[in-house]
Amino acid sequence: MTVFERASVPGMVYTLSGEYYTPAAFAREMDRLFMQQWLYVGRSEQLPEAGSYMLVTMANENVIVVRNKQGEVRAFYNLCRHRGTRMCTAEQGQFANSIQCPYHAWTYSLDGDLIGARLMDEVEGFDKAEFGLLPVAVVEWEGFIMINLASHPEPFEQAYAPLINRFGAWHIASLHSAQTIEYTIKANWKLIFQNYSECYHCPLIHPELVEQTDYRSGQNDLTEGPFLGGYMVLNETHGTFGLGEGSGSHRPPLGTVAGEDLRRVYFYSIFPNMLLSLHPDYVLVHALYPLDHGTTRIICDWLFDPMVMAQPDFDPSDAVSFWDTTNMQDWNVCELTQLGVQSRAFVPGPYAQAEGLLYAFDQEYLRAMGEL
Repeated sequence: MTVFERASVPGMVYTLSGEYYTPAAFAREMDRLFMQQWLYVGRSEQLPEAGSYMLVTMANENVIVVRNKQGEVRAFYNLCRHRGTRMCTAEQGQFANSIQCPYHAWTYSLDGDLIGARLMDEVEGFDKAEFGLLPVAVVEWEGFIMINLASHPEPFEQAYAPLINRFGAWHIASLHSAQTIEYTIKANWKLIFQNYSECYHCPLIHPELVEQTDYRSGQNDLTEGPFLGGYMVLNETHGTFGLGEGSGSHRPPLGTVAGEDLRRVYFYSIFPNMLLSLHPDYVLVHALYPLDHGTTRIICDWLFDPMVMAQPDFDPSDAVSFWDTTNMQDWNVCELTQLGVQSRAFVPGPYAQAEGLLYAFDQEYLRAMGEL
Protein backbone atom coordinates (compact mmCIF):
# COMPACT_ATOMS: atom_id res chain seq x y z
CA MET A 1 0.00 0.00 0.00
CA THR A 2 1.32 3.42 -0.98
CA VAL A 3 1.85 5.72 2.00
CA PHE A 4 1.59 9.49 1.55
CA GLU A 5 2.85 12.06 4.03
CA ARG A 6 3.38 15.80 4.30
CA ALA A 7 6.76 17.27 3.44
CA SER A 8 8.97 17.90 6.46
CA VAL A 9 12.55 18.61 7.43
CA PRO A 10 14.56 16.92 10.22
CA GLY A 11 14.99 20.01 12.39
CA MET A 12 17.01 23.06 11.43
CA VAL A 13 18.53 22.34 8.01
CA TYR A 14 19.87 24.79 5.48
CA THR A 15 19.92 25.50 1.75
CA LEU A 16 22.94 24.78 -0.40
CA SER A 17 25.71 27.37 -0.18
CA GLY A 18 26.53 29.83 -2.96
CA GLU A 19 29.48 27.75 -4.16
CA TYR A 20 27.01 25.33 -5.77
CA TYR A 21 25.82 28.03 -8.16
CA THR A 22 29.20 28.85 -9.69
CA PRO A 23 30.85 27.90 -13.01
CA ALA A 24 33.19 25.53 -11.13
CA ALA A 25 30.26 23.64 -9.59
CA PHE A 26 28.50 23.54 -12.95
CA ALA A 27 31.52 21.88 -14.57
CA ARG A 28 31.54 19.21 -11.85
CA GLU A 29 27.81 18.66 -12.29
CA MET A 30 28.22 18.01 -15.99
CA ASP A 31 30.81 15.32 -15.30
CA ARG A 32 29.31 13.70 -12.21
CA LEU A 33 25.60 14.08 -12.92
CA PHE A 34 24.66 14.76 -16.51
CA MET A 35 27.30 12.42 -17.93
CA GLN A 36 26.24 9.63 -15.55
CA GLN A 37 22.45 9.77 -15.06
CA TRP A 38 19.54 8.80 -17.30
CA LEU A 39 18.25 11.96 -19.01
CA TYR A 40 14.88 12.74 -20.56
CA VAL A 41 15.36 14.12 -24.08
CA GLY A 42 12.03 13.85 -25.94
CA ARG A 43 8.95 11.85 -26.83
CA SER A 44 8.74 8.73 -29.00
CA GLU A 45 6.25 10.47 -31.27
CA GLN A 46 9.07 12.79 -32.40
CA LEU A 47 10.54 9.77 -34.22
CA PRO A 48 7.49 8.44 -36.10
CA GLU A 49 9.23 6.23 -38.70
CA ALA A 50 12.53 4.66 -39.73
CA GLY A 51 15.12 7.36 -40.32
CA SER A 52 13.36 9.98 -38.19
CA TYR A 53 15.94 11.68 -35.97
CA MET A 54 16.49 14.48 -33.52
CA LEU A 55 19.62 16.04 -32.05
CA VAL A 56 20.16 16.39 -28.31
CA THR A 57 22.77 18.61 -26.69
CA MET A 58 23.62 17.86 -23.08
CA ALA A 59 26.79 18.30 -21.02
CA ASN A 60 28.56 19.75 -24.11
CA GLU A 61 27.86 16.55 -26.03
CA ASN A 62 25.73 16.36 -29.16
CA VAL A 63 23.80 13.14 -29.77
CA ILE A 64 21.83 11.81 -32.75
CA VAL A 65 18.70 9.95 -31.62
CA VAL A 66 17.23 7.98 -34.54
CA ARG A 67 14.67 5.25 -35.21
CA ASN A 68 16.13 2.31 -37.14
CA LYS A 69 14.49 0.10 -39.76
CA GLN A 70 13.28 -2.33 -37.07
CA GLY A 71 11.44 0.49 -35.29
CA GLU A 72 13.94 0.68 -32.42
CA VAL A 73 15.38 3.93 -31.10
CA ARG A 74 19.15 4.17 -31.27
CA ALA A 75 21.48 6.99 -30.15
CA PHE A 76 25.02 7.92 -31.23
CA TYR A 77 27.51 10.69 -30.63
CA ASN A 78 27.20 13.13 -33.51
CA LEU A 79 30.75 12.73 -34.76
CA CYS A 80 32.27 10.91 -37.70
CA ARG A 81 34.78 8.17 -36.85
CA HIS A 82 37.13 9.50 -39.53
CA ARG A 83 38.10 13.01 -38.43
CA GLY A 84 35.51 13.71 -35.74
CA THR A 85 33.36 15.96 -37.93
CA ARG A 86 29.87 16.74 -36.68
CA MET A 87 27.72 15.02 -39.27
CA CYS A 88 24.28 16.46 -38.67
CA THR A 89 23.25 20.03 -37.83
CA ALA A 90 19.47 20.20 -38.35
CA GLU A 91 17.76 19.79 -34.97
CA GLN A 92 15.21 17.32 -36.32
CA GLY A 93 14.62 15.61 -39.64
CA GLN A 94 14.56 12.46 -41.72
CA PHE A 95 17.46 10.34 -42.92
CA ALA A 96 16.84 8.32 -46.08
CA ASN A 97 18.49 5.02 -45.24
CA SER A 98 21.81 6.11 -43.82
CA ILE A 99 23.79 8.83 -42.04
CA GLN A 100 26.56 10.44 -44.07
CA CYS A 101 29.37 12.74 -43.01
CA PRO A 102 29.46 15.92 -45.15
CA TYR A 103 33.28 16.09 -45.07
CA HIS A 104 34.53 12.87 -46.69
CA ALA A 105 31.23 10.98 -47.12
CA TRP A 106 31.84 8.21 -44.63
CA THR A 107 28.41 6.61 -44.43
CA TYR A 108 26.70 4.76 -41.57
CA SER A 109 23.57 2.64 -41.27
CA LEU A 110 20.74 3.65 -38.96
CA ASP A 111 22.23 1.13 -36.51
CA GLY A 112 25.55 3.00 -36.55
CA ASP A 113 27.55 0.52 -38.64
CA LEU A 114 30.07 1.97 -41.06
CA ILE A 115 28.84 0.88 -44.50
CA GLY A 116 30.82 3.20 -46.76
CA ALA A 117 34.31 4.72 -46.48
CA ARG A 118 35.65 6.16 -49.72
CA LEU A 119 39.10 4.90 -50.79
CA MET A 120 39.77 3.32 -47.41
CA ASP A 121 40.10 -0.05 -49.13
CA GLU A 122 43.53 1.25 -50.12
CA VAL A 123 44.61 1.33 -46.46
CA GLU A 124 46.12 -1.95 -45.30
CA GLY A 125 44.44 -3.34 -42.21
CA PHE A 126 41.41 -1.04 -42.33
CA ASP A 127 38.26 -2.81 -41.09
CA LYS A 128 34.91 -1.01 -41.36
CA ALA A 129 33.55 -3.10 -38.48
CA GLU A 130 35.91 -1.29 -36.10
CA PHE A 131 34.70 2.22 -36.94
CA GLY A 132 30.98 2.35 -36.33
CA LEU A 133 29.37 5.35 -34.69
CA LEU A 134 29.98 5.62 -30.95
CA PRO A 135 26.78 4.48 -29.23
CA VAL A 136 24.87 6.18 -26.42
CA ALA A 137 22.57 4.13 -24.18
CA VAL A 138 18.90 4.83 -24.94
CA VAL A 139 15.52 3.46 -23.87
CA GLU A 140 11.86 4.29 -24.40
CA TRP A 141 9.80 4.44 -21.21
CA GLU A 142 6.15 5.54 -21.09
CA GLY A 143 6.70 7.18 -24.49
CA PHE A 144 9.64 9.19 -23.11
CA ILE A 145 13.07 8.83 -24.72
CA MET A 146 15.84 8.55 -22.13
CA ILE A 147 19.58 8.55 -22.83
CA ASN A 148 22.64 7.94 -20.66
CA LEU A 149 26.07 9.27 -21.63
CA ALA A 150 28.01 7.09 -19.18
CA SER A 151 30.46 4.51 -20.51
CA HIS A 152 28.84 1.87 -18.30
CA PRO A 153 25.39 3.21 -17.32
CA GLU A 154 23.30 1.72 -14.57
CA PRO A 155 20.62 -0.40 -16.27
CA PHE A 156 17.49 1.68 -16.75
CA GLU A 157 15.20 -0.92 -15.18
CA GLN A 158 17.36 -0.87 -12.06
CA ALA A 159 17.79 2.91 -11.85
CA TYR A 160 14.08 3.58 -12.45
CA ALA A 161 12.66 0.67 -10.46
CA PRO A 162 10.57 2.96 -8.16
CA LEU A 163 8.83 4.45 -11.22
CA ILE A 164 8.36 1.42 -13.49
CA ASN A 165 4.59 0.84 -13.85
CA ARG A 166 3.82 3.56 -11.27
CA PHE A 167 1.92 5.70 -13.79
CA GLY A 168 0.09 2.94 -15.64
CA ALA A 169 -3.39 4.42 -15.15
CA TRP A 170 -2.52 7.47 -17.26
CA HIS A 171 -1.47 5.42 -20.34
CA ILE A 172 1.30 7.96 -20.91
CA ALA A 173 2.96 6.00 -23.72
CA SER A 174 -0.09 6.53 -25.93
CA LEU A 175 -0.40 10.29 -25.35
CA HIS A 176 0.54 12.93 -27.91
CA SER A 177 1.80 16.46 -27.49
CA ALA A 178 -0.79 19.14 -28.22
CA GLN A 179 1.55 22.04 -27.52
CA THR A 180 5.24 22.62 -26.89
CA ILE A 181 6.69 25.80 -25.39
CA GLU A 182 10.40 26.46 -24.95
CA TYR A 183 11.76 28.81 -22.29
CA THR A 184 15.23 30.12 -21.53
CA ILE A 185 15.55 31.07 -17.87
CA LYS A 186 18.39 33.02 -16.28
CA ALA A 187 18.57 30.67 -13.32
CA ASN A 188 20.48 27.57 -12.24
CA TRP A 189 18.74 24.27 -12.99
CA LYS A 190 18.69 23.31 -9.29
CA LEU A 191 16.63 26.39 -8.39
CA ILE A 192 14.03 25.35 -10.97
CA PHE A 193 13.92 21.81 -9.62
CA GLN A 194 13.46 23.06 -6.09
CA ASN A 195 10.82 25.63 -6.98
CA TYR A 196 8.79 22.86 -8.60
CA SER A 197 8.94 20.75 -5.43
CA GLU A 198 7.28 23.13 -2.94
CA CYS A 199 4.15 25.22 -2.63
CA TYR A 200 5.33 27.38 0.27
CA HIS A 201 5.52 30.15 -2.32
CA CYS A 202 2.17 29.46 -4.02
CA PRO A 203 -0.16 31.93 -2.24
CA LEU A 204 2.30 34.73 -2.94
CA ILE A 205 2.93 34.28 -6.66
CA HIS A 206 0.31 31.83 -8.02
CA PRO A 207 -3.17 33.34 -7.53
CA GLU A 208 -4.60 31.17 -10.33
CA LEU A 209 -3.28 27.98 -8.72
CA VAL A 210 -4.46 28.67 -5.17
CA GLU A 211 -7.99 29.28 -6.48
CA GLN A 212 -8.02 25.66 -7.65
CA THR A 213 -6.26 23.79 -4.83
CA ASP A 214 -5.40 24.16 -1.17
CA TYR A 215 -1.69 24.86 -1.40
CA ARG A 216 -1.16 22.90 1.85
CA SER A 217 -2.98 19.81 0.62
CA GLY A 218 0.21 18.22 -0.70
CA GLN A 219 1.07 14.66 0.32
CA ASN A 220 4.17 12.80 -0.88
CA ASP A 221 4.91 9.13 -1.41
CA LEU A 222 8.48 9.56 -2.69
CA THR A 223 10.46 11.52 -0.11
CA GLU A 224 14.11 10.54 -0.65
CA GLY A 225 16.38 9.53 -3.49
CA PRO A 226 16.38 10.66 -7.14
CA PHE A 227 12.58 10.65 -7.51
CA LEU A 228 10.52 12.95 -5.30
CA GLY A 229 6.89 13.99 -5.16
CA GLY A 230 3.25 13.20 -4.59
CA TYR A 231 -0.10 14.90 -5.10
CA MET A 232 -2.17 18.01 -4.44
CA VAL A 233 -5.96 17.91 -4.12
CA LEU A 234 -8.17 19.80 -6.56
CA ASN A 235 -10.96 21.95 -5.16
CA GLU A 236 -14.52 20.73 -5.75
CA THR A 237 -15.03 23.46 -8.35
CA HIS A 238 -12.23 22.19 -10.63
CA GLY A 239 -11.64 18.93 -12.43
CA THR A 240 -8.10 19.81 -13.50
CA PHE A 241 -5.69 22.75 -13.51
CA GLY A 242 -6.75 25.19 -16.21
CA LEU A 243 -7.81 28.76 -16.88
CA GLY A 244 -11.36 29.68 -17.80
CA GLU A 245 -14.78 28.69 -16.52
CA GLY A 246 -15.30 24.94 -16.58
CA SER A 247 -11.71 24.31 -17.64
CA GLY A 248 -11.08 20.70 -18.52
CA SER A 249 -14.67 19.65 -17.85
CA HIS A 250 -15.14 18.71 -21.51
CA ARG A 251 -12.26 16.21 -21.45
CA PRO A 252 -12.65 12.66 -20.14
CA PRO A 253 -10.07 11.20 -17.75
CA LEU A 254 -6.96 9.66 -19.26
CA GLY A 255 -6.68 5.89 -19.53
CA THR A 256 -8.06 4.22 -16.42
CA VAL A 257 -7.67 7.17 -14.05
CA ALA A 258 -10.45 6.83 -11.48
CA GLY A 259 -11.40 7.22 -7.83
CA GLU A 260 -9.29 9.60 -5.75
CA ASP A 261 -7.02 10.28 -8.71
CA LEU A 262 -9.84 12.24 -10.36
CA ARG A 263 -9.41 14.84 -7.59
CA ARG A 264 -5.60 14.87 -7.57
CA VAL A 265 -2.73 16.29 -9.57
CA TYR A 266 0.56 14.44 -9.08
CA PHE A 267 3.94 16.17 -9.27
CA TYR A 268 7.23 14.25 -9.50
CA SER A 269 10.76 15.55 -9.94
CA ILE A 270 12.90 12.99 -11.74
CA PHE A 271 16.58 13.69 -11.14
CA PRO A 272 18.33 15.39 -12.83
CA ASN A 273 16.33 16.91 -15.70
CA MET A 274 12.66 15.88 -15.78
CA LEU A 275 9.55 17.26 -14.08
CA LEU A 276 6.38 15.20 -14.54
CA SER A 277 2.88 16.49 -13.67
CA LEU A 278 -0.07 14.11 -14.00
CA HIS A 279 -3.57 15.58 -14.17
CA PRO A 280 -6.79 13.60 -14.52
CA ASP A 281 -7.09 14.60 -18.19
CA TYR A 282 -3.57 15.52 -19.36
CA VAL A 283 0.10 15.16 -18.51
CA LEU A 284 2.60 17.99 -18.40
CA VAL A 285 6.32 17.32 -18.74
CA HIS A 286 9.29 19.69 -18.41
CA ALA A 287 12.72 18.79 -19.81
CA LEU A 288 15.59 20.83 -18.32
CA TYR A 289 18.77 21.50 -20.29
CA PRO A 290 21.35 23.38 -18.19
CA LEU A 291 23.30 25.73 -20.48
CA ASP A 292 25.62 27.23 -17.88
CA HIS A 293 25.65 27.87 -14.14
CA GLY A 294 23.04 30.63 -14.49
CA THR A 295 21.00 29.65 -17.56
CA THR A 296 18.59 26.79 -18.19
CA ARG A 297 16.65 25.89 -21.32
CA ILE A 298 13.29 24.24 -20.62
CA ILE A 299 11.05 22.44 -23.09
CA CYS A 300 7.49 21.99 -21.84
CA ASP A 301 5.01 19.59 -23.46
CA TRP A 302 1.26 19.21 -22.83
CA LEU A 303 0.24 15.60 -23.53
CA PHE A 304 -3.32 14.48 -24.28
CA ASP A 305 -5.19 11.39 -25.46
CA PRO A 306 -4.95 11.41 -29.30
CA MET A 307 -8.59 10.30 -29.58
CA VAL A 308 -9.64 13.36 -27.59
CA MET A 309 -7.32 15.52 -29.69
CA ALA A 310 -9.07 14.26 -32.83
CA GLN A 311 -12.45 15.64 -31.69
CA PRO A 312 -13.51 18.83 -33.51
CA ASP A 313 -14.04 20.71 -30.25
CA PHE A 314 -10.67 19.80 -28.73
CA ASP A 315 -9.07 22.84 -27.15
CA PRO A 316 -6.04 22.55 -24.85
CA SER A 317 -5.73 26.30 -24.29
CA ASP A 318 -7.08 26.20 -20.72
CA ALA A 319 -4.30 23.82 -19.64
CA VAL A 320 -1.62 25.52 -21.73
CA SER A 321 -2.45 29.04 -20.57
CA PHE A 322 -2.67 27.93 -16.92
CA TRP A 323 0.78 26.38 -16.89
CA ASP A 324 2.38 28.98 -19.15
CA THR A 325 1.19 31.63 -16.70
CA THR A 326 2.38 29.56 -13.73
CA ASN A 327 5.70 28.84 -15.41
CA MET A 328 6.38 32.51 -16.05
CA GLN A 329 5.58 33.34 -12.43
CA ASP A 330 8.00 30.63 -11.32
CA TRP A 331 10.75 31.61 -13.74
CA ASN A 332 10.63 35.18 -12.41
CA VAL A 333 11.26 34.17 -8.79
CA CYS A 334 13.89 31.64 -9.86
CA GLU A 335 15.75 34.40 -11.68
CA LEU A 336 15.50 36.64 -8.63
CA THR A 337 16.89 33.82 -6.49
CA GLN A 338 19.74 33.30 -8.96
CA LEU A 339 20.71 36.95 -8.55
CA GLY A 340 20.77 36.52 -4.77
CA VAL A 341 22.74 33.26 -4.50
CA GLN A 342 25.46 34.76 -6.71
CA SER A 343 26.06 37.52 -4.15
CA ARG A 344 29.15 37.33 -1.95
CA ALA A 345 26.84 38.25 0.94
CA PHE A 346 24.65 35.16 0.51
CA VAL A 347 24.69 32.61 3.34
CA PRO A 348 22.41 29.54 3.46
CA GLY A 349 19.02 30.06 5.08
CA PRO A 350 16.86 27.51 6.93
CA TYR A 351 14.25 25.45 5.16
CA ALA A 352 10.59 25.57 6.23
CA GLN A 353 8.75 22.34 7.03
CA ALA A 354 6.88 22.70 3.73
CA GLU A 355 10.24 22.51 1.91
CA GLY A 356 11.07 18.96 2.95
CA LEU A 357 11.45 17.76 -0.64
CA LEU A 358 14.01 20.50 -1.27
CA TYR A 359 16.19 19.20 1.53
CA ALA A 360 15.72 15.68 0.12
CA PHE A 361 16.81 16.98 -3.30
CA ASP A 362 19.92 18.54 -1.76
CA GLN A 363 20.83 15.22 -0.13
CA GLU A 364 20.47 13.32 -3.41
CA TYR A 365 22.41 16.01 -5.25
CA LEU A 366 25.29 15.92 -2.76
CA ARG A 367 25.31 12.12 -2.81
CA ALA A 368 25.46 12.04 -6.60
CA MET A 369 28.24 14.64 -6.54
CA GLY A 370 30.24 12.39 -4.20
CA GLU A 371 30.06 14.89 -1.35
CA LEU A 372 27.83 12.97 1.05
